Amino acid sequence: MHEGSEGGSGAPVTEKHEVALPKGGSLHLLRFPGDPKGPPVLMIHGAIENGRIFWSSSGKGLAPYLARRGFDVYVADLRGRGLSKPSIDRHSRFGQTEAITEELPALFETVASLHGPAPINLVAHSWGGVLLSASLARFPEKRSLAGRAVYFGSKRRVTAFNAEILLKVRLIWSLLCPIVTLYFGYLPARRLGIGSDSETGRSLAQCVRWVRERAWVDPADGFDYAAALRASPPPPTLFVAGRGDGALGHPDDALTFMREAGGRGSAYWLLSKAGGRAKDYGHIDMLTDPGAAADHFPLVEAWLRGGDAAPEGALPWSPGASTGKGAGRTAGGEGR
Repeated sequence: MHEGSEGGSGAPVTEKHEVALPKGGSLHLLRFPGDPKGPPVLMIHGAIENGRIFWSSSGKGLAPYLARRGFDVYVADLRGRGLSKPSIDRHSRFGQTEAITEELPALFETVASLHGPAPINLVAHSWGGVLLSASLARFPEKRSLAGRAVYFGSKRRVTAFNAEILLKVRLIWSLLCPIVTLYFGYLPARRLGIGSDSETGRSLAQCVRWVRERAWVDPADGFDYAAALRASPPPPTLFVAGRGDGALGHPDDALTFMREAGGRGSAYWLLSKAGGRAKDYGHIDMLTDPGAAADHFPLVEAWLRGGDAAPEGALPWSPGASTGKGAGRTAGGEGR
């Protein structure tokens, strides 16, 4: 199903698509057809959020930016989030495994069908990068369709430690949110003021487990994602962290994720004043700050277009490099 929308007063031109899922329900896919024949980009949001992290009705955000620069951009709402149907409630029983094995493959197929043959570039925010990497690990044929990737604030394990992590990750996310989920039957994060969308109980439980555990294994069927990525290299990925992100995508944890999910051609880039950026970006404003379009979006665009060089100051991926505490200080400025 497709519906068009004409831009006005700065609003971007968009097309709305519904992606049917094999077990019922549908995903909302918003297309920004800057150049329908330009490089395609699929954008995936993280936990307790939706695709609005990448765009605004006034034309701000990475999706409209890339569309104006000639890309064919597709922003997804994962199952139950945003305008996907039905919305998450106490009856929702799906989790991360379904996102990895059903939703993301369906989105790949839909983008390939709408755009035509071309490598599909990938952009993710936060936990969306974990889900994308996991899906590419499971489905090598989809990996062959992928072009280049950029992950903003993505981490899987949380190994860094500070007061903010203790509060937001260890206490609220890992302890209090599961208790709240037992009461409501799901996590109404927007209602609670801790996110922009809801999360199912199963997805929350799986996320909490992966944040804690060294092994990257699917709790539903035991699939080893880390081993699969080692056996078949992922696409070149730019792992972007913010110097001001103290917990949800801590620079050290983002670097650790590059070591785990990256491969040859990948790089880690810290957005910091010390590294030449306008500010020490945080977990959300690395995508939503009004100055991002003039500051680091042009370098993200250059990466997606296939330039050989990562942004100045980025740390290239190399096998066996340190992932220990403080590793985030080695690229683009001082860590946190």
